[in-house]
Amino acid sequence: MEHLGAITVFLVFCVTCLLFFSLWRKMSFENRKLPPGPVPFPILGNLLQLNTKNFHLFLNFPVMYGPVFTIYLGSERVVVLSGYKTVKKALIGFGDEFSRRGSMPVFEKIDQKRGIAFSNGERWKQLRQFVLSTLRNFGMGKKSIEEFRNTHERPFDPSLFLTHAVSNIICSIVFGDRFDCEDKKFVTLIRLIEENGSLQRSHWILVCSGLYNFFPTLMDYLPGPHQQIFKNFEAFRRFVQERVKIHKETLDPNCPHDFIDAFLIKMEEEKYGHSKFNEESLAGSTMDLFVGGTESTSSTLKFGLLILLKYPEIEEKVHEEIDRVIGRSTCMADRSQMPYTDAVVHEIQRFISLVPFGVPRAVTGDVRLNQYIIPKLWNKV
Repeated sequence: MEHLGAITVFLVFCVTCLLFFSLWRKMSFENRKLPPGPVPFPILGNLLQLNTKNFHLFLNFPVMYGPVFTIYLGSERVVVLSGYKTVKKALIGFGDEFSRRGSMPVFEKIDQKRGIAFSNGERWKQLRQFVLSTLRNFGMGKKSIEEFRNTHERPFDPSLFLTHAVSNIICSIVFGDRFDCEDKKFVTLIRLIEENGSLQRSHWILVCSGLYNFFPTLMDYLPGPHQQIFKNFEAFRRFVQERVKIHKETLDPNCPHDFIDAFLIKMEEEKYGHSKFNEESLAGSTMDLFVGGTESTSSTLKFGLLILLKYPEIEEKVHEEIDRVIGRSTCMADRSQMPYTDAVVHEIQRFISLVPFGVPRAVTGDVRLNQYIIPKLWNKV
């Protein structure tokens, strides 16, 4: 009986190895028709090679395989474009073909394809046009830096102050309110955003998100950092829904005070048609604005401070230009009068590579880029 059990285990092991080998051969064969890239492992693909602690290894791929190469996120094949010329050729030369958002179940679970970031087609066009016009109408807010002054020249970590300041600008536009830095709900929101940012930068979230894109139903029931991210986003969604409820009770159709008011008025105007404006889209768009605006802007400011501390001569020139041009509240028209400051901001954004992968896209039709064919609806980064 023991001998029979050992044979059974051995046969199961052999069959499993054959399946893995067959899948690996299939993936390797398909890669011959695509831009070159690193050899993927079965199921995991290249996830183990995309270690955030060894990110410089990923930067070697364009040197090894060229500016257009293929990687596997789990079983998901992704064509990666690298370098200014290649990205410009794709996004400018083939703008319509590369306009579609890529399919990423892990993000669709969060966004539910109702917001701006991962919607497509007519929904995306309508929401984007509305959001841009509404943000222009309400401006970008302003806030003094009393918190910095209250440190009384003692050493301090500005990270939290910067995050609070940026978040409050978004809050004033979206919710029509600013929050005190000691407000419990506001502090909780900031903590959720920072925790998600920390989790998303970890190596394991790359593995878990890759597996989620391959096994979304199964991963819904398995533990991992992805579950904490989903939990945090759900808590944020509940907060947004509470704010929407309050806005409904105080809404003045003739005098919108913020983004939510403007969205609710638009919903009422289009309630009898097949409108893309509904409460789900409102919640999704609000989350996209708040989370995307807070994390990216505050991180840019933090890196900017570090770089200016390292290069005080550049800081001095920026300071001089600001003092010379601005003696009042700033406006966008000042940008043309401040070429040096504008150049420094752009150089900081280039240098830090805040979002090195960009948002995934999918091509709407077969595209020949360089000497390769990228098939319709394939993801690319």
